Amino acid sequence: MATQTAKNTSAKANTSNEQGHPVTDQLKESLHQSVDKLADNASVAEENIRRTATSSAENMSERKRLAEQKWQASSVRNYAVENPVATAGLAFAAGMLVTSLFRKK
Repeated sequence: MATQTAKNTSAKANTSNEQGHPVTDQLKESLHQSVDKLADNASVAEENIRRTATSSAENMSERKRLAEQKWQASSVRNYAVENPVATAGLAFAAGMLVTSLFRKK
């Protein structure tokens, strides 16, 4: 008898939930649709960001390789390797010049 009463109460609660809250059900459905649409948009944005990041990484790797090739063939590098003391002197003089220019302000 107690089991039968519990089943009847549960059935009445389910019936009242389905019929008694049309505004709530409509709001719930609208919110679910909004969340689904937001998730789809976020997914597309994530794919675009990942694609752009991959492309940028590949581009930067290529630029790094080209810069290293240019540096290896550079006359400045060759001079610095052949004349390290003169290179250090030039760097020191350039640093002193820049420092003196900024101090006079």
